[in-house]
Formats: sequence, C-alpha cells, structure tokens
Amino acid sequence: MRRVVCPGSFDPVTNGHLDIISRASRLYDEVVVAVLINKNKKSLFTVDERADMITAVVKQYGNVKVDKFYGLTVDYCKEQDIPVIVRGLRAVSDYEYELQMAQMNHRIAGVETLFMATNPEYAFLSSSLMKEVVKFGGDISGLVPDSVHDRLVERLQQQT
Repeated sequence: MRRVVCPGSFDPVTNGHLDIISRASRLYDEVVVAVLINKNKKSLFTVDERADMITAVVKQYGNVKVDKFYGLTVDYCKEQDIPVIVRGLRAVSDYEYELQMAQMNHRIAGVETLFMATNPEYAFLSSSLMKEVVKFGGDISGLVPDSVHDRLVERLQQQT
C-alpha cells in the first residue's frame, strides 16, 4: 500500500491545505493528515479541535485519515511506516525552506518529500492570514471550509 503523510499545524485548515490533501488522495492509497502538537506555539485551536475540523472536512475522501503527533515528522513517518511526506509550495520563498527540510528528512530517515505546486487560486492562503483577516472583520468565505469559517469567527469573537 502506498502511503503519504501531509503534516502541519492546520490552525485552522484552509482550502489550500485541502487542495493538497485531495490531490494526494488521488495519487496514494492512504493519506495521513498529521496534526502537529507544537508546545512552543500558541495555537488558536487545540490539537483535538484542529483534528476534529479536518476529520469533518475530509470525510468525502475514503482514503484520508487524521492523526496527531509531537516531535519530528520523520520520527512519525518511521513509527507509522510512511515513506513519503507531501508538502504544498505556494511561492519560491517556500521552496528554499522546504528543500532544506526535505534534504534533512532524507538524511535522517530516508523519507522522501513530494512537493506539489499549490493551485494558484489558493497560493496566497495561510492559516495566520485567515486568522488576521477574520480578526479585523474581513470575509474569508470560500477560502476555508464553511464549518471552519464558522468556528474561526466564533473563536475570534470570543477573544475580543
């Protein structure tokens, strides 16, 4: 079985993330969306909330599952016997960082990295940008799943 992991913090998941996940689901038998537990980062949503939101929006794909992990992605890959990481590239600036990570991951554990060019429709999206726009009353409809949009607006309204 061909398996791939799509790791990230997904705080929150965007349509750009979902574009990469859905495209990977057509190439691999199983896609594991691995939600990073980052104890050094102040997330808007808990890891369980992020995993729940992703689970709800990937139900349509029969071969996508959601998991949570802490530590290095390559350690997770070794533990789960997943030989490939898929990463979306939005811009040239992403490539330099992602290439360095891919080379390190290969050096540490022999894990390959598949880079997917993001759909231009979503190339400007980031979770932090979505949070900032909503925080100041902007409309991000169509940029995140509707269920995520509602939770994001609600959470940010609670904070103000």
